[in-house]
Amino acid sequence: MVDTANIFPQVTWTEADEPQAARWRSEAGVTPPKRIITADDTLNADTAYRLACEGTAFLWRGDFQNARQLVQALARRVDRKPVKPAKPRKRAGSAERAQDAKIATPVSPAEAFHLHRQAQAQRARVLASVLIPLDADYSVPLRRAPDLKLACTEAWGPPDAANCAAGSERNLVSLRELLGLVGAHEWRKKGVAIAALGDGTQADGPQGNRIHPHYGVFSPVRGEYVGLVARAPLPRSLAGQSMAFDIGTGTGVLAAVLARRGIARVLATEQDPRALACARDNMTRLELNGQVQVLDANLFPPGRAPLIVCNPPWLPGRASSPIERAVYDEGSGMLRGFLAGLAAHLAPGGEGWLILSDFAEHLGLRTRAELLALIDAAGLKVRDRIDVKPHHPKAADASDPLHAARALEVTSLWRLVPL
Repeated sequence: MVDTANIFPQVTWTEADEPQAARWRSEAGVTPPKRIITADDTLNADTAYRLACEGTAFLWRGDFQNARQLVQALARRVDRKPVKPAKPRKRAGSAERAQDAKIATPVSPAEAFHLHRQAQAQRARVLASVLIPLDADYSVPLRRAPDLKLACTEAWGPPDAANCAAGSERNLVSLRELLGLVGAHEWRKKGVAIAALGDGTQADGPQGNRIHPHYGVFSPVRGEYVGLVARAPLPRSLAGQSMAFDIGTGTGVLAAVLARRGIARVLATEQDPRALACARDNMTRLELNGQVQVLDANLFPPGRAPLIVCNPPWLPGRASSPIERAVYDEGSGMLRGFLAGLAAHLAPGGEGWLILSDFAEHLGLRTRAELLALIDAAGLKVRDRIDVKPHHPKAADASDPLHAARALEVTSLWRLVPL
């Protein structure tokens, strides 16, 4: 039996002079708020913003749509551009001149990145302050609340039948996180078109070209890295054994691309339960179960293959939520594990394809020399490298705090072979 008390800790508050309690539900791992007050449509955004910055959360008792508008108002306030510092003052004293110099000194890319992460964390805390009550059956007991049961069930699994029958279990969830579930439900329903999987027609048999990401599984919206796998020259050794490994498959998109390129058998590994379910669902949708097998494994499956592909998280750092594990790899653990084990799992004449952005290098989080040293220490050498410039919207957004690094970013497919 699952210990829900540990998974969903209890939170308490006072309402109408009576103590109240409910389960705190956060798939993002957000800690329960220490102070909760009830609020409704009479709460104005400025007051809410001030209290949220001080750590107060609001249990909403008003109209659901008005709660959404409050979150949007909080976002506008937290996203306001800071006032630019004044020009250095004439005849300023030494202390004032030092302060002016400190303000005017540009931060390093690494400092800019860490400041950006801090700002993101503060923004998330403020926007998570609006809390929504949720009944045991995932219904929302508020005016004009939509039916969110399907979105919640997809993300959390079916509600507990015993609690639903008793009507005794209450939950609190951040409205921002609840809206994230709704967004994930829409992504899952519509899917993401992947050009490398074809045009979606039925001309040559099953040609679905959409990947359907599940809640908590990173969506393949950045198509440039998928395109690299779709056009890189395949190793000649595949002629003798048509097999490939896809390490850390996520949604399964790269495994599907390899299968569509004609590789007879693809073993795709993953450890995250949501990603395993997602990849298996996508292989079924694409009618690729005959070619692709999704395995619950840490990095490599047993055996060797002529082609081994890995697209690890690109930034060394600690993830602050489950979805960020696709972006942040603390200590570059997955990158190091892939490189260290690659030679031992390659068939003779085989290649390992490492798909990696150099964004971390431009942020000062990892150097090119460090990456090349890891490759060399693993007994590998670079046969070739295929590069592509990203074309996502942030790459051209000059207002982005990390624009200087994004403008220089290159995504590469490193073709690695044993020494």
